[in-house]
Amino acid sequence: MPEYLVNLPRQKNVTNIDFPFHFDRYHRTASTSDASHIRDLIEQLLFTTPGERVNRPDFGCGVLSLIFAPNSPELATAMQITIQASIEHWLSDLIDLQTLEVTSVDASLYIVVEYFVQSSGESQTATFRTTMP
Repeated sequence: MPEYLVNLPRQKNVTNIDFPFHFDRYHRTASTSDASHIRDLIEQLLFTTPGERVNRPDFGCGVLSLIFAPNSPELATAMQITIQASIEHWLSDLIDLQTLEVTSVDASLYIVVEYFVQSSGESQTATFRTTMP
């Protein structure tokens, strides 16, 4: 039996696959905590362009498509509305959105999401940044 299979811990129900996809030290699909998984879901939603997923063509916010758009406060406001609608549509069964701030600073777009995790009752904050030319 290979060394890494000796004293292998019992595998729990793996429903929270870590993002980005990778393998753990036991050569299995890496899993993550509920809080980290929800943050990963928000990140995937933000940086997926609508039409990118075959079976869910309306999934995503399209933040990455703004890379070549001029950065401005108006762009940040428009993205805030788009992001809020997407989070409420796709993740409303997991989280309650408390606040969402989209700010343009120099060549960067900062996205701060404060949310309430329904399963645990915890409030969480996630910050994301994308750079514009």
